[in-house]
Amino acid sequence: MTKADIVAKISEKLGLEKGDVQATVESFMEEVKISLETGDNVYLRGFGSFIVKTRAEKTGRNISKNTTIKIPAHNIPAFKPAKVFVEGVKTNNEAK
Repeated sequence: MTKADIVAKISEKLGLEKGDVQATVESFMEEVKISLETGDNVYLRGFGSFIVKTRAEKTGRNISKNTTIKIPAHNIPAFKPAKVFVEGVKTNNEAK
């Protein structure tokens, strides 16, 4: 499912203009992005959490040059689904 599909479904369900729904969806995504960039987590009860995870410094390998490099510690965005969300997916989708 793409962002356009989400916009179309919400527009159809609520009877709103697609342009208004698209602006709302993009605004939501922008707010989540800004919150994570400033180090704030976003919690959506019943859906999940957008969180910032810290990766520790580690040693990597450049295979083509056969050398080791240090990968510095860094933050990455992550999504952790709520238990209700996970259970719904488990019960509604059989292993394929």
